[in-house]
Formats: sequence, C-alpha cells, structure tokens
Amino acid sequence: MATPRHRHHLRPHLSHLPPKPNASSPPPGPTTPHHQETPRYPRRRPPARPCHRRDAPARRHPVVRRPSEEDDDPADLEAARQTVYELLLWGGIWNDVDDGNETPGCVALRLGRRGLYDLEGEEEEQEVEEVVDMDVDAGSDGCGGEDGEEAPDLVEVKGDGQDGVMEEEGEEEEEPRFQPPKDETEADVNSEAYLRSKLTYSDGKLVDDEGNGVMMAWETDIMRQSVDALLPEKESGKRILNIGFGMGIIDTMFAETKPAKHHVIEAHPGVLEHISGPGSKFGSAWEESGPTLGAYKIYNGKWQEVCQQLLEDGQIYDAIYFDTFGEDYSQLRMFFTEFIPGLLDSQGKFGFFNGLGADRTICYDVYTKVSELHLADAGLDVEWKVIDVDMSHLAEAGKGEWEGVKRRYWTLDKYRLPTCTFLG
Repeated sequence: MATPRHRHHLRPHLSHLPPKPNASSPPPGPTTPHHQETPRYPRRRPPARPCHRRDAPARRHPVVRRPSEEDDDPADLEAARQTVYELLLWGGIWNDVDDGNETPGCVALRLGRRGLYDLEGEEEEQEVEEVVDMDVDAGSDGCGGEDGEEAPDLVEVKGDGQDGVMEEEGEEEEEPRFQPPKDETEADVNSEAYLRSKLTYSDGKLVDDEGNGVMMAWETDIMRQSVDALLPEKESGKRILNIGFGMGIIDTMFAETKPAKHHVIEAHPGVLEHISGPGSKFGSAWEESGPTLGAYKIYNGKWQEVCQQLLEDGQIYDAIYFDTFGEDYSQLRMFFTEFIPGLLDSQGKFGFFNGLGADRTICYDVYTKVSELHLADAGLDVEWKVIDVDMSHLAEAGKGEWEGVKRRYWTLDKYRLPTCTFLG
C-alpha cells in the first residue's frame, strides 16, 4: 500500500520540551519547574555516525535495563516520560543497548509505549542531523579513519610540538565502563576498504572477502518495485542512470524497458571484471547495441567524479537510482543535494535503496524522517511506499539467505520505498 508522507519544515525539534540546561548548571531537582528556560547542554559524546546502507549496531551499556512487566497506570506512564526526558536532557545516549540488545526506544516499542518511543525518536532525529551536518560542513566523506575510530574532540601539543606528544585538553579520568565481548559479526566497512576487497559472486549473493553482504538476491522484489515506481508505465525511450551495479538486478530490469539512454556507474574492480566477463549482459556487446554511440555505457570510477563529468557534459536523465556500498548517509545526502538538481529532468524521478538504520525499527523510522527533511532542503518531495519483506528466510543470522554472510544487515518486515520528484 502506498503511504505518501510529506514534510516541508527544515529541522525536527522537541518544540514541546524545554531547552537543555547549561553544562555549568547543576542538574535540576525534582521540584525544578519544567518550563524554566535554560541553555542547551552539550552531549557527553557524539552519537554513532549514521551509515547509508549497513548501519553500525547500537552501543552496549549497562545503564539501560529492560522492564519486567507492563503497567498501564497513567501516572506511572507520565513519570516514565519525565524520567526519559530528564535522561535525554542531561546527556543520556539514545542508542545504548541493554544485555538484551535493546535500546530504550526498542523497549518502548515492544511494550506499546508509543509516547516514550516518539520522545526517543525525536531526540535521535536531532542527533543524527547534527552529526550529518558536521560531516557535510567539514567536507568529510563520513567514513572516518580506516579503523573506524573518531579523533579526540580537543587536542593540545605540549611545548613546541617537536616531540609529537599530544594530550587531550581538560582530560579527565573516566570511571570504568562495561565493555561487552567483541561481536565478530560487526564490521566497520568504508568505501576505500571495500574497493580494495576481493568480491565473490555465488548462490544469489555478492560478498566481499570479509563475508559482508554487498548485494543479495532477496532484494529482487524491492528492485522490481523500485523500477515500477521510477518508470510506472514502463515507457521505452527513457534516459536512465544507475549508481552501483552490484549483481545487476535493477539494471537488467531497466534494460528490459528499452531505454534511449542507460548509463551505469561502478567503481569496484571486481564488479567491472564481472561485467566484462563471458555471459554478462552488460559487456561491450551491450554498449555497442545502444541507439547512438555512448547511449549504453558502463562508467568506470567513483560516482563523485563521474557525476561531475556528467554534469559538465550536460547529461540529463528521466530516472536515477542510487545504491552504493560502504558509504554513509552523508554521501547519499551529498548526491541528492549537489548532483540530482543538475542531472534529473524537471519531470524525472529519483530513488535509492533505503537501508538506513535497518537493524532496528527506531533507527529506520528516524532516518526516514531525517532523509525527508534533507530531501526537502534539496527541493525534492518524497513519497514512501510501504512494502512487505518476506522474512521467512531472513529471520535468523547465519541461516537461510544469511548463510555465508557475516552480518544480517536487514531485520525488518517492512521496507519504505522512496520515490522523489522536484517540489512545485
């Protein structure tokens, strides 16, 4: 069923809640009026950087505990709401998880506490936006270091700095914290590491040399419905651009519509070798079969560089699809902010694989709202079509579709399929 959701204001906010208190102020006591105006309080530490497709798992922390029973007393629910609000107000981390691998939002959703769930979601929206905005403002590619570590917030060089000794300004000794056992299925995959990896095509899946699922056959129905949304009448003669070939699922479907122009951007050497190999539908013979020279073409390179060249060449498309691996949300945002306005026809449609935060419902809900807001900032409206995902072979890690795959990157029974058009 189609569920269009449009958002035209620019920022999510806790409009019904007071601002966060100043760091130098003591925490409010139980009698402090909640309407008292206080400055914003900085976070203890930044939230986890959101990823475009394989979102990093939530952090584990012993503070969050699962309730053992359900209580519908209104007074208790209001007390719970105020408690959650105070925790968030003073720096509580929304994506900490308990020993049952649940965030506070997960617990609220499981217990049917929609008000608490929405409160957690609004806080998460703010923090995700702040992190993405910091990445964009700094010109970061959003991937961090090769080991996934973040640089310290404040560093100071001792003396003249010749000895290379660095220390954190105002460093305080931290109390011992719970450190959960390392989950060997969790991987920090960034674009550069992915492009250096060796890929294997087998048994309806594409995996890298660490066993991370790059693309899988279970996504076929999502791709089919994405093509239906971008080309609803299956008209021939359309101009199509796809970023990220993968297994070639969506490009095979696009090719069936007999487009006038079909361009594909792919950066991984292993995928390019697969495309040019025997039995490929998209090798040199396919490129030569286009109605004009260059109408059907595989572009070898990173989309950030190729798209710039396409803009300079004046290329325009009726349908654009974006599905990359190893890149975070800031790269998707950069694509639809900086490139879609120049590449998409005024009546064209844009779509992307919506795997944002797909390891848990609260993350998926929040990233949906955040992407809506950023799409509106870029002059784009989005309609979401909610489709069912058959979880019969996806429900358990290491089994069914996930056999031979290191991490189960999809856990939800609903997929929100985005179709974006220009506003106005």
